[in-house]
Amino acid sequence: MRLISGVEEWRSFADAQRRANRRVGLVPTMGALHAGHASLFEAAKKHGDVVIVTRFVNPRQFDDHDDLDRYPRTPEVDHALAEAHGVDCLVEPTLAAMWPAYPDPTPTTVSVRGLSDVLEGAARPGHFDGVASVVAKLLTVTGPCRVYFGEKDFQQLAVIRQMVFDLSFAAEVVGCAIVRDADGLAFSSRNVQLSDEARRRAVALSRAVAVVAEAPASASEHRRRLRATLESAGVDVVYAEVVNPGTFVSSLDTDSGDARALVAAKVDGVRLIDNGPVVLKGEQ
Repeated sequence: MRLISGVEEWRSFADAQRRANRRVGLVPTMGALHAGHASLFEAAKKHGDVVIVTRFVNPRQFDDHDDLDRYPRTPEVDHALAEAHGVDCLVEPTLAAMWPAYPDPTPTTVSVRGLSDVLEGAARPGHFDGVASVVAKLLTVTGPCRVYFGEKDFQQLAVIRQMVFDLSFAAEVVGCAIVRDADGLAFSSRNVQLSDEARRRAVALSRAVAVVAEAPASASEHRRRLRATLESAGVDVVYAEVVNPGTFVSSLDTDSGDARALVAAKVDGVRLIDNGPVVLKGEQ
């Protein structure tokens, strides 16, 4: 596995792969790698020739400096996991290379209106501007590729897809299924911050989305069951919402068909998210 830190070396490596008629797969990460990331690496390897993984904790997507400082950093574990799952190139750009003006505001920002303004965007102002801006830079440096994201961050996936479409990036966005631990909790880099007792309560997020997937119901009934499941576990609910999976507009009780349930909660101060498909049964 090749390790790269410089932007120009990274760009040259990707260009050389395409000149050799190799298909490039890109997996953006913030490190603290786990089985969910490994599934993305494997998907990229299966559908391409060369897998490039970026490992960069992007400060521009954090609205809380304490949260940024607490974000887990496990470089040795990350290197071993990436190599074990067939990653060809691990890019670890410096903060100065990515955002030369930091901590001052970066003059250029990519903002996806609408999709970025609700749920995670409303709870974490500026978060998706930071996400869209860093992914735009990753795609600009890497060049034409397939780029892989997990569906656990379902709203993020929608924001990136919209940005790639609107700005005509030479990239195909691939969403991959949520990977869960044996107890059902979705893998997340933040899970290591949970105590054993907090983790037992955190499983309520996956349980909530599983409960509402069991049978069609009205949007308000799905929301009631989501919130009830979370509150019964004693977690602090940030939101429990049912939306149109394309527009992220809140579903109405008159709506029928496919929708998406999304939940966010804090468990002893650790912020977690989860989501899953639901079917709406409109009330007449």
